[in-house]
Amino acid sequence: MPATTNAPVSTPIAVSEKFVPPSDQPMGPPTIVLLRFTGEDRPGLTASISERLHRFNCRVLDVNQAVIHRSLLLGMLVQVPGTGDPERLMRKMQRKGRKLGLKCKAKIVCNPDYDAWVERQGKSRFILTLLSRSVTAEQFAAVSRLVSDQNLNIDVITRLSGRPEREQGDEPTRACVEFSLRGDPVDTNDLKASLLELSNRLNLDLAWQRDDAFRRNRRIVALDMDSTLLQAEVIDELAKEAGAGEKVSAITESAMRGEIDFDESLRQRVQSLAGLPESVLPKVAERLQLTEGAERLLSNLRRFGYTTAILSGGFTYFGEHLQKLLGIDHVHANQLEIEDGKLTGRVIGPIVNAERKALLLEQLAANEGVDRKQMIAIGDGANDLPMLSRAGLGIAFHAKPIVRESAEHQVSTLGLDAVLYLLGVRDRDLIDG
Repeated sequence: MPATTNAPVSTPIAVSEKFVPPSDQPMGPPTIVLLRFTGEDRPGLTASISERLHRFNCRVLDVNQAVIHRSLLLGMLVQVPGTGDPERLMRKMQRKGRKLGLKCKAKIVCNPDYDAWVERQGKSRFILTLLSRSVTAEQFAAVSRLVSDQNLNIDVITRLSGRPEREQGDEPTRACVEFSLRGDPVDTNDLKASLLELSNRLNLDLAWQRDDAFRRNRRIVALDMDSTLLQAEVIDELAKEAGAGEKVSAITESAMRGEIDFDESLRQRVQSLAGLPESVLPKVAERLQLTEGAERLLSNLRRFGYTTAILSGGFTYFGEHLQKLLGIDHVHANQLEIEDGKLTGRVIGPIVNAERKALLLEQLAANEGVDRKQMIAIGDGANDLPMLSRAGLGIAFHAKPIVRESAEHQVSTLGLDAVLYLLGVRDRDLIDG
């Protein structure tokens, strides 16, 4: 006769374990999974993928999605709870991807790799903006190599300009690509020199900015007038009317290159206008041409709530003319003295020179209650350099060589509206001037 025992059999235990609620199951460590989906884009894909992840009670740690010509690139970093099965999740997500017509790559991210990724979030961040009439592969490769040589990591690349036509027409084109970078440059001086060298060699502009709260919260834009807002130097146009055009143009060029004292050059040039009828001023104002992109820049700055100002070594009559035309808030320039309907060859009050421009810029910041880092200054001549250096974003616009070499940022290939790209604004967010 077989022996008997009071020990419980194993079968009931196995059955009872099969029906233990998930909340009572042993809790293991959570697992991090990286999912990458690629394929033809259409509405509803991200929703379908997210709904399937919800069934696994996942926590979304990071997500990035981009669409290039209807081609979807979606990356999701998710955390699977300890009660879940990461291998099963990866299989299910790959199957879901196939049903949606997408390719899904999935892998488990080990904890040390994830922790190292989290630690890198404290590193410096920068924005490198590439401006050109049309971005070429040569330009893109050179900029990418420069970033790599400086040991910087590219997080995101974004096109800010509109979609280019397949065939270029007669109208001037503009293109802008923004690189979001992380890390610290190996050599800041070498970086600056390389940016300038690439700009000169490849006919593009490169703007390097720290990606901080000030960059996203500029409030005041101060512009020079002559050869910045306007295509010409007003005093040269007045001198033509007085028969002293060549003489005055030569003095103007020398002053803009920083070769002679600005105050003295202004006195000499204004003196040559003595006896010019006051009626010439509106005549000259009517023929002045705005710089490319000026109207578009000012109309959008106004729409976005920026305070704008002209800080010019030119003349108030023409600054006020532009103020009415473009809706500019403030004008600070030199006032021509007029007696008996004629110019006397003198200016009234202190000359708006380089130092005064910088002082007026700081006064604007104080009056508006903003940090100077929230200010943008734009100019082309040597007398603009102090103003450019004190602004949070100083831009040398189609500037003389000495100014380009000294200023932190340059725009030489596009019009004034390129400044909007340096603020991170996309073409699709703009209105035409």
